[in-house]
Amino acid sequence: MITSHKKKIVVLGAGVSGLTCAHELAVHGHQVTVVAEKAASQTTSVIAGALWEWPPAVCGHHNDVHSLKRSKPWCVASYQKFKELSRDSRTGVRLEQACFYFYGKVDDSEFERAKMNECRQHVDDFQHDASLIQRNKVNEQLGLVDAYSYLAPVIDTPVYTRWLRERLGDMGVRFVKRKLFGTLESNLDILDEFAASNLVNCTGLGAQQLASDEVFPLRGALIQVHRNSTSDALVQGAHCITHDENKPHQNMIYLVPRGDKLLLGGIAQPDQWEDKLELEDSVVQGILERCLEFMPQLKSYPIDQKNPTLVGLRPARQKNVRLEKDSKQPFIHNYGHGGSGYSLSWGCAKEVAELVASS
Repeated sequence: MITSHKKKIVVLGAGVSGLTCAHELAVHGHQVTVVAEKAASQTTSVIAGALWEWPPAVCGHHNDVHSLKRSKPWCVASYQKFKELSRDSRTGVRLEQACFYFYGKVDDSEFERAKMNECRQHVDDFQHDASLIQRNKVNEQLGLVDAYSYLAPVIDTPVYTRWLRERLGDMGVRFVKRKLFGTLESNLDILDEFAASNLVNCTGLGAQQLASDEVFPLRGALIQVHRNSTSDALVQGAHCITHDENKPHQNMIYLVPRGDKLLLGGIAQPDQWEDKLELEDSVVQGILERCLEFMPQLKSYPIDQKNPTLVGLRPARQKNVRLEKDSKQPFIHNYGHGGSGYSLSWGCAKEVAELVASS
């Protein structure tokens, strides 16, 4: 149990990490001010596919051993919290069957076998069954030979962000729209302005400047299609094939349900800062072609003409997540989650609250 005197805290950033940290700090009685350049509804977090996954995520680039080890308890804590939230339809959190497919037998890969055996200890309704390929009408010509599934939280990000933002308002969290320039050290006066004892840095890509860190974008893109109402053609749950970083081309596939739409992904493009991709772009067409080949019944799903593509820049880092107290200043850093912002959000926020209590 966290015990500390109540403090005034500044949280930088209004993405999922910043909002979740603000929530945990407010729950423990701290007076929280969120300072961010963008409103929560304008952040990359709203664009994310937001499927809870056991680390490393399907988008890849999560390979720092120390960070991966730390991320697993965060992931477990987030799973339990999202399960709780799924009982309230207002949160936008649902539990869906998520299926993961493989070109080789999982038991033949030491890495995949270990990941599967870890994951199955912490999720509900786990199944390791190659017949999922046929049962889910996956194209058998692709050469997939193994699969497993489990019940996973899927977050409708616009609904969830709105719910969390409103909840924070009800808890007395204050929001200030502001862009910071320079480093965190050059903005120390923000602590005096809000009479705060600590600053929690959840700025994602902004940490490249503010924390002088080697944070880089890992561009992702999704295609929105309308879900087919014909029961025998309806794609149920989420479906994923992990990105293989040993191959020179984009090869990741994931389908994630969101309300009356299905999100088709994806890509993981490091150091790409452009966040505008049209449906006609070759990269986006590559996503569509892979998904249609993977699950041919998707050909009957009409593309959302109003908003066909969603593009976001995941905040990645060579050593993955940085969650620690600053050695010199009253800062607590929480950034570099890559494509796992939602999967780690509640666990990271709980650790941030513990660090605040001990500072």
